[in-house]
Amino acid sequence: MINFYNETDFNLQNQESIREWVSKIIVSESHEEGEIDYIFCNDSYLHNLNLSFLNHDTLTDIITFDNSLGKQVFAEIYISIERVKENAETYKVEFETELHRVIIHGLLHCCGYKDKTEAEQKIMTKKENASLELIDIQ
Repeated sequence: MINFYNETDFNLQNQESIREWVSKIIVSESHEEGEIDYIFCNDSYLHNLNLSFLNHDTLTDIITFDNSLGKQVFAEIYISIERVKENAETYKVEFETELHRVIIHGLLHCCGYKDKTEAEQKIMTKKENASLELIDIQ
């Protein structure tokens, strides 16, 4: 089950279409859907999580807590709407495109993809781009 929660006034549009898209990506990665919670928040909320759980004193757009069991995806994925908005401006893309990229980025981490090295980042970006081509917002 894929759930969406808000710790800010942001409300995700087209939730059912996004649920179906995320489910499709899970299957395409040979994984199974467990419980996946997306929590939309602000910079301060995510920064506090970053300090408390990862000991990182930086702003970030996403933190993924991967609790998967084998191929079954269980996760809490926290997304800063403020960071997504700023990144969309920086990269000159629509907010929704950047939001979808971040949504799938967290999921790809749960499917085993990393992004610490340049080579891993290239693979992650390629997977994100392929996933973005599959989204069908109704």
